[in-house]
Amino acid sequence: MAEQKKKTTIILFSGDYDKAMAAYIIANGAAAYDHEVTIFHTFWGLNALRKEEPLTLNKRFLEKMFAKMMPRGADKMGLSKMNLAGMGPKMIKQVIKRHNAMTLPQLIEMAQEQEVKLIACTMTMDLLGLQQEELLDGIEYAGVAAYLADAQEGNVNLFI
Repeated sequence: MAEQKKKTTIILFSGDYDKAMAAYIIANGAAAYDHEVTIFHTFWGLNALRKEEPLTLNKRFLEKMFAKMMPRGADKMGLSKMNLAGMGPKMIKQVIKRHNAMTLPQLIEMAQEQEVKLIACTMTMDLLGLQQEELLDGIEYAGVAAYLADAQEGNVNLFI
């Protein structure tokens, strides 16, 4: 009898650099242990998937405001604690560099290389006015039903 592949699913709700980093460390570790891994990005977790370069897109006023207020890309996200008016992320990135650890953008790239399924929540994208052109290439777009289908078979299910 063939052994069934283990599945790990993660909901990334947080837009904090450190929490997103934890989600991607777990995802990459699970993928290295031969798990099928899904990260479902919703609400502020979508910021980890945003491209850094600004795009000129047709948006309504509130959608433009969300786009301006939310960090553009994983490297621009703040910390959950000790953000210190933006100094906290700079300090943690120095510590990461000193320890030769991977940054959040590098962890995201590694996850893509390991074929971790990165899903952007389409309902949240509609609410926040995010368009596919604003998000990284190579990700998937789906609603909560797609996440639930993966989570139902999951051995590990996390909400971060």
